[in-house]
Amino acid sequence: MTAPDSPTPMNELLGTWFSERDLPDFTKLAPTHFAPALEIAMAEHLAEIDAIAATSEPPTFANTIEALERAGLRLSRTASVFWIMASADTTPALQELERDLSPKFAAHFDKITTNRPLFERVETVWNTRDNAGLTDEQARVLERTYESFVRSGAQLEGAQRKRMSAIKKRLAELGTAFSQNVLADEASFMLLLHDEADLAGLPDGLRQAMAAAAAERDTDAPYVVTLSRSLIEPFLMFSERRDLREKAYSAWISRGDNGDGTDNNAIIAETLAHRKEFADLLGFTTYADYRLANTMAENPANVNELLETVWPHAVNRALEERDSLEAEARRAGQNIEIEGWDWRYWAERVRRSNYDLDEAQVKNYLPLEGVIAAAFAVANRLFGLTFEPRDDIKAYHPDVRAFAVKDRAGNEVGLFLGDYFARASKRSGAWMTAFRGQERLRGATTPIILNVMNFAKPAPGAPALLSFDDARTLFHEFGHGLHGLLSNVTYPSLSGTSVERDFVELPSQLYEHWLYEPAVLKEFARHHETGEPMPDELIEKLKAAENFNQGFQTVEYLACALVDMGLHSPAYDGTEHPRAFEERMLADIGMPREIAMRHRPPHFLHVFAGSGYAAGYYSYMWSEVLDADAFQAFLDNGDIFDPATAGKLHEYIYGAGGTRRGRDAYLAFRGRLPSVEGLLRQRGLSAVA
Repeated sequence: MTAPDSPTPMNELLGTWFSERDLPDFTKLAPTHFAPALEIAMAEHLAEIDAIAATSEPPTFANTIEALERAGLRLSRTASVFWIMASADTTPALQELERDLSPKFAAHFDKITTNRPLFERVETVWNTRDNAGLTDEQARVLERTYESFVRSGAQLEGAQRKRMSAIKKRLAELGTAFSQNVLADEASFMLLLHDEADLAGLPDGLRQAMAAAAAERDTDAPYVVTLSRSLIEPFLMFSERRDLREKAYSAWISRGDNGDGTDNNAIIAETLAHRKEFADLLGFTTYADYRLANTMAENPANVNELLETVWPHAVNRALEERDSLEAEARRAGQNIEIEGWDWRYWAERVRRSNYDLDEAQVKNYLPLEGVIAAAFAVANRLFGLTFEPRDDIKAYHPDVRAFAVKDRAGNEVGLFLGDYFARASKRSGAWMTAFRGQERLRGATTPIILNVMNFAKPAPGAPALLSFDDARTLFHEFGHGLHGLLSNVTYPSLSGTSVERDFVELPSQLYEHWLYEPAVLKEFARHHETGEPMPDELIEKLKAAENFNQGFQTVEYLACALVDMGLHSPAYDGTEHPRAFEERMLADIGMPREIAMRHRPPHFLHVFAGSGYAAGYYSYMWSEVLDADAFQAFLDNGDIFDPATAGKLHEYIYGAGGTRRGRDAYLAFRGRLPSVEGLLRQRGLSAVA
């Protein structure tokens, strides 16, 4: 099946929009357009693949590897639109379509990787690579392509190949169901607040955000707490009502684990069983071994060594923090043992007491517009980028903003889109994605990068005020965005963030460092009413409190990484209920009772809504070892915007995509690999357990 020669008015996604303009016309786009457009796109792609496999010409890089890179343009662009809308602005119709399409996509790509004549051509090019006169980038594309085929089961035969195909299809179905169950639990929960007694302790900005959330939902209550992180975390931090904090906290940590129609435990168990069989078919001992074989970490032993090195430092600090919270509660006349729903409340009290730092006061100086401006300004100082509003570009939701990105010479680098506010149609969390990636193979294609957040939307006319953690999230995702925008490669499969999983968080986590710098805060952190800059004394308090509560934060993260590795290792034999395994493993590692995992398995989207971070959640800490050392390069040169260091950062990290392995890219930038000591210093954790 092929596309018509001209656009079909009845379906916005048909025709040649994908090669002629930046985005489809979302005002004309309906959910019913996706299935036929994607059916055509998949048919076109398979026809291109069959032509490559069937050619009588001897296999070469150009007619095999490069041809594969050229194929599937319509499919990649159309699928990007669908998956973005399915996660950022979904509807029941899109969710139904997602359930139908997920296994079809898995089957589509399985047809490619199990195409024996095609793989034989790829394998021939791989085996003759040393005499092919390839450039470094071409050699890397070939390596990645061959590796992808092998890791997808291209070398399997007969019954094993059929079984692998069935596993891929089923895993796609399970990942979609898992994600939709979490979204359903998040969308259905509302803690209704009616009067001043319910609102005790809550600052005005949070009250306004909860009122805006109530106005969007079918409720007579004037205020609601939802399970959006930007609402529930400040509620847990400020609410004086311990009973209400417990209700909100219990709902937050039990998403996907309520024994009802959206319970994810059976999905977890089945997913893990299929992943184990997947790894067995490819000759790996565990799924963790499979996932880590082509990463910087290389194997589970290296990951566990890092996690287990940091864990005791984090636990010791967290226990000290717990004791300080209970002491603060006693001073306030509450003789209690700290529970999970108490930690954030009493931590905020201790922070105000020890550092005279009030989160509500900080938020007054962090309006969303100012934080966006700061992120843009740092990119300008480091990389020469400017961001010009494009009000004429209308995306999939009215809240989405568009900016043309230009370099120092005024050339357009790409488009950047920001979707900042929480809504019921958006899954939780924050992420970066792309409508299209940068490449030069099929023409000089500039990227269209999207950052998605879940900040609380303010009442009409009121500013959106961010917590410092919210601001850090914005900088983090914008770091990912720059990784996509600054990409400077020829081949699509190497573009932007197409790097090892435990390297991909380096550009994002590194970018967070500039938010903490007094020079940036002084210029861009301005009071939303007066415009006055953040006072020096408040900046000093922020810096002094930078590592406050770091034990808690490190423990809640590390527990996730350790459980993730455990679930994908022999520690989980498939017979235990996932909750029982979680409880047993947390007990074995000495998890403080008062702290919950940041993402418990039943709502661990990173790991179970797809395989992206499966046996890979450790990568945030692996990358933090790198980012602590990378920022030190600027400090060593006495200038956080040092041009020479920024130039190397641009060339070897942000602009290089996957043209080098992560290890080689970092060595090219820094000249050496870092040690874990920099991470421990950065987090303010003692070097002695």
